[in-house]
Amino acid sequence: MDVAISPSKTVPTRLGAARVGIGGPVGSGKTALVERLIPALAERGVSLAVVTNDLVTAEDAERIRRSGLIDPARVVAVEAGACPHTVIREDPTLNIAAADDLEAAFPDLDLILIESGGDNLASTFSLDLVDWWMFVIDVAGGDDIPRKKGPGVIRCDLLVVNKIDLAPHVGVDLERMTREADAVRSGRPIALTVCRDGDGIDAVIDHICRDVLLR
Repeated sequence: MDVAISPSKTVPTRLGAARVGIGGPVGSGKTALVERLIPALAERGVSLAVVTNDLVTAEDAERIRRSGLIDPARVVAVEAGACPHTVIREDPTLNIAAADDLEAAFPDLDLILIESGGDNLASTFSLDLVDWWMFVIDVAGGDDIPRKKGPGVIRCDLLVVNKIDLAPHVGVDLERMTREADAVRSGRPIALTVCRDGDGIDAVIDHICRDVLLR
C-alpha cells in the first residue's frame, strides 16, 4: 500500500485490515460514496473489500458487484432482518463475521468498508465493529439536520454532507448548514460532496488515509 499522507490521529489498532463504517439515512448517498471511494483508494494502492447491509435484500451489494469497480468476490452482503442499527451497534456479530470472512479470503486487505443500511439520525457504529466511521447526510433532507443533533451527526469521525449541488434547488442555506454542523460537532471534520459527480471525494480519501490507514 502506498499512501503519501502523514498521520495526525490515533485510532484503535486492529490486527488485519482496518474497518471503516459508512452510515446515514436512506437516500443520502452512502452507496454512491462507496462507488467513488473504491477506485480512488485503489489508485493509492489500497487493497479493499466491502460489506453492505440491507433489511432483507442484497440490493446494494449487487449494485456494487455489477459496477465493475471491484472484484465481486470482495463484496459481501449482510441482511439485517431488523432495524439497520441493530447489526452495526447493538449486535454487530453478522458484520464482524462478514469482515472476518473477507480477511480470510483476501489476506492482502488493507481496508474494509462497512456500509450500513439506511437509518435515522440516531444510528451509530459499535467500536467492536469499526475503527472509524462516517455519517452521510444530504442537503435535500433539510438544513435543520445539524440542529437536530442526532448521535450519528455528532459522534461520527467524519460528517459527509452530500448533494450540495441541490442546495439552491431545495431552499437550503448551505453556508448556514455547514456552520451549524461545525458548531454541534465542536470542530470535528466535515466534508462537502457531490458523490454522483465525484466532487469532494478527495477530501474524504485524505481523511481515511491520514486518520485510519496510517495509524
